[in-house]
Amino acid sequence: MVSSNEYGSHTWDLLLTVDHQHEGVDKEFPLQVTGDLHVGGLMLKLVEKIKIAQDWSDYAFWWEQKKCWLLKTHWTLDKCGVQADAKLIFTTQHKMLRLRLPNMKTVRLKVSFSSMVFKAVSDICKMLNIRRPEELSLLKQSEGTLKKKKKKDKNSKEPATEDILNLCNSPVSSGLPANSGLYSKTMTPIYDPVSGSPASSTMTWFSDGSTAEQSCSILALSQSPCSPEMLAEMYQPRTLADKAKLNAGWLDSSRSLMEQDVQEEDQLLLRFKYYTFFDLNPKYDAVRINQIYEQARWAILLEEIDCTEEEMLIFAALQAYHVSKLSLSSETQDSTCESEVDEVEAALSNLEVTLEGGNKSNILEDITDIPKLADNLKLVRPKKLALKAIKTYWFVFRDTSISYFKNKESAQGEPIDKLNLKGCEVVPDVNVAAKKFGIKLLIPVADGMNEVYLRCDNEDQYARWMAACVLASKGRTMADSSYQPEVQKILSFLQMKNWTMCSQAASEPENVDMKPECFVSPRYTKKFKSKQLTARILEAHQNVSQMSLVEAKLRFIQAWQSLPEFGLSYYVVRFKGSKKDDVLGVSYNRLIRIDMATGDPITTWRFSNMKQWNVNWEIRQVAIEFDQNVSIAFTCLSADCKIIHEYIGGYIFLSTRSKDHNETLDEELFHKLTGGQE
Repeated sequence: MVSSNEYGSHTWDLLLTVDHQHEGVDKEFPLQVTGDLHVGGLMLKLVEKIKIAQDWSDYAFWWEQKKCWLLKTHWTLDKCGVQADAKLIFTTQHKMLRLRLPNMKTVRLKVSFSSMVFKAVSDICKMLNIRRPEELSLLKQSEGTLKKKKKKDKNSKEPATEDILNLCNSPVSSGLPANSGLYSKTMTPIYDPVSGSPASSTMTWFSDGSTAEQSCSILALSQSPCSPEMLAEMYQPRTLADKAKLNAGWLDSSRSLMEQDVQEEDQLLLRFKYYTFFDLNPKYDAVRINQIYEQARWAILLEEIDCTEEEMLIFAALQAYHVSKLSLSSETQDSTCESEVDEVEAALSNLEVTLEGGNKSNILEDITDIPKLADNLKLVRPKKLALKAIKTYWFVFRDTSISYFKNKESAQGEPIDKLNLKGCEVVPDVNVAAKKFGIKLLIPVADGMNEVYLRCDNEDQYARWMAACVLASKGRTMADSSYQPEVQKILSFLQMKNWTMCSQAASEPENVDMKPECFVSPRYTKKFKSKQLTARILEAHQNVSQMSLVEAKLRFIQAWQSLPEFGLSYYVVRFKGSKKDDVLGVSYNRLIRIDMATGDPITTWRFSNMKQWNVNWEIRQVAIEFDQNVSIAFTCLSADCKIIHEYIGGYIFLSTRSKDHNETLDEELFHKLTGGQE
């Protein structure tokens, strides 16, 4: 018989597991609880029963079956849905994690496994002294990118122990708030803007003593080039489908690490996910600039992004003789001697530049008068049977469109054709050595893309027309303040390509201790002999030999940004109504549908024309509506559709940033744009 008191009782047994390191102490504790007991009360009862004197403040309950944290301590067990069969683990929220940085260096640090990944990445970046953490995220290396390594490893000897930088004692890693002084707009420079080395007088701001100085110095310096053998063992994508595998493992920014099956001491990749590098400043961003440079370098070496032979040699020259050698020489220097910054003088100098501002002339003229370009250019229209029709016309570029006429005299009449460049793809087709300056335009039409080639006569003409085309594709005119800087950027890149062989460079390869195979992708190693590569890299180096270390890295990043494929993240998708798979390229301002077999763009959709997007979580389908009643829908085959959804929302979030705003992030807006409701 059951007594009436027992029958009416609401108490029930709950078995709790405690994740502690004390030997000889039980890890499982049964407690009698009621449904109206709140989570905080359950913690208190458990700690009293454990009877171990220690700091339990970092502990919380992890619900194993539902893969979620019980962080709202004021909620009752009934409200949480906890019943007698629930497996709750009382464990630490901060755990050790290994992160492989873009420079292939591994750091070990303590990270919050209970915070959303967006917040965890923000804390990690404060630890590593990287501003603008919203540009980065965490990536799980997909199995497809590890297969090549595993096959190689079967026959290889045990690899040497990896050199891991241990940052587990830094303030943020210990669960303490980071020093906000790092992100203050009025702060004095942390890094020497020329050498990129830390200014020792400010190192104490973000941690104590020499450990922090040494750690940040390592992260701000380029790594020595890897061997050709090591490069050959790494995963190199051969097709667009292979490139899609690289982007399959991005973690969900709106969920915690534990919710995504990340365990303590696991290794993840910390990478720049969004290719919009905002407000790069050598005074504060030595680590950030170096890590962006390293991500670009590896993308080029592993052929994750395509470039021409001419461009590959420029990248090799910037790596080989500039970044690598200057980094090695700066490592041997005493940073306290070279990088001591007079803080007052630096602050005054910075203030003076800020107050003076830029060139104020012609501001009213820019507002009232939209410039135009008019010139003789060659028009190349691809014909069937691989023949091309090349003819010279008089071209006029006004607003965001190009009109062309039979000659200059007929420019007052009706044009032969008018090309609207808004939303088009602009691809450079340049070979400086062969004096070829071409612009390939892929203009959206009803049934796909209309292909048009323009040929310019010289570098100056090409730079002006190319810059105008790039701006017009984004819906901007030449009156925009970014037009002249774009022209200068294109000219400087062409100048780097424009080298001539000199006698000194020709004779130098014999005397130079250099492994050119370390600086170019394997494809070019097979194409040229070692001496040929060395000579050609030395030729290219003539134009970059006068740069400082930071300038060389920034120039490398700019050259990377100039490549046609820059900033595109690929995914294999199936469009609604289609019977075959396509590749979707996601960029900072557009989506591109690409033919998987040929690699040719089929259609481009600009974010600026997007009205709304949503996800049908049941069938995992992304649907997007654009202006002019254009709508698309697709399912993602190479990754979870949440990743593409987050990419679109993330890029829109980043477009709202402004230098005038405080540097604190609007986390709520980010999650509103990227979170979704599953």
